[in-house]
Amino acid sequence: MPARPRRALAVAVCLALALAGAACSSDDEDPAPETTAGATATCAGGELPVADAGTDSFDAPEQVLKPGCAYSAVLATSLGDITVRLDPEAAPETVNSFVFLATNGFYDGLTFHRVVPGFVIQGGDPTGTGSGGPGYTLPDELPEGSGYPLGALAMANAGPGTAGSQFFIVTGDASALPNAYSQFGTVTDGLEVAQAIEGLADPSADPGDPTAQGPTETVTITAVRVTETTT
Repeated sequence: MPARPRRALAVAVCLALALAGAACSSDDEDPAPETTAGATATCAGGELPVADAGTDSFDAPEQVLKPGCAYSAVLATSLGDITVRLDPEAAPETVNSFVFLATNGFYDGLTFHRVVPGFVIQGGDPTGTGSGGPGYTLPDELPEGSGYPLGALAMANAGPGTAGSQFFIVTGDASALPNAYSQFGTVTDGLEVAQAIEGLADPSADPGDPTAQGPTETVTITAVRVTETTT
């Protein structure tokens, strides 16, 4: 792993993320999905099936979360697996969207298009440019307090109410990151994989230009598989 940059650089990069987060592919505001399902719904008790939606653009996410169920996901990448615990209590609409997209195979084959040393890795853009999304936007579900801890899973955005499918994983010091991104999960296993992806950052990339912060080799998200269990 390369040496971590000084805090001043981390702060500068944080501000760059705040100002230049990924835009979504649609400016239309869609109705927010309901956050509860029928009372008789039962937890699957295992990995959720993946449907072939045949599209990478949706009008809005369907309601897929069930009450009384816990959710986790494995992000299988070309460098190894990253396991995350999702937090529907803190960010129900964000988690619902993530699970909806994952169970429609949306993330399969996408890349981590942005890696920033000592800070974050970012993926989930179907265009791989930092400007793509799922066709809809999400309301902000911001964490309490300030700072995003190591291993936090949160949504990238281009301003309030613009999050879509792009997410980032905190791999270093993001304590100065503004409290402006929906945090919807935490890495529970495979943080070293996320940091290995971060280690592919181009040392010559401009820390103030997110479009220049691609990895030195392609890292693919081969699959995102969600597990649903009873809490």
